[in-house]
Amino acid sequence: MTRSDDDKLSQIFAALANSTRRAILAHLAEGEATVNELAAPFRMSLPAISKHIKVLERAGLIIQGQKAQYRPCTIDVTPLKEVSKWTEQYRHIWEARFDQMDHYINQFNGKEKNNE
Repeated sequence: MTRSDDDKLSQIFAALANSTRRAILAHLAEGEATVNELAAPFRMSLPAISKHIKVLERAGLIIQGQKAQYRPCTIDVTPLKEVSKWTEQYRHIWEARFDQMDHYINQFNGKEKNNE
């Protein structure tokens, strides 16, 4: 992974670290939406929502278009694929840990049944 890729991944994770931004992405996963539509479920000002949208845009997670008088937002899944690719390299570790935990639980349950 190059420094540029690492910086981009850091930017993506920073954008995803906020629950409001994750909720905005979840909304956009259902389809295109305007800033007003994205702001509707939140108790915050349009400028605050716009700041969240800018963070998501800088991370490459959304694209804000221009149609006549409004600027619809759409999700761009490409950065999420990068996150998935990065986490995939650690899959074997967490699967091994789950296997160890499963083994321990089975041992524990077996001992518990033997003590009854």
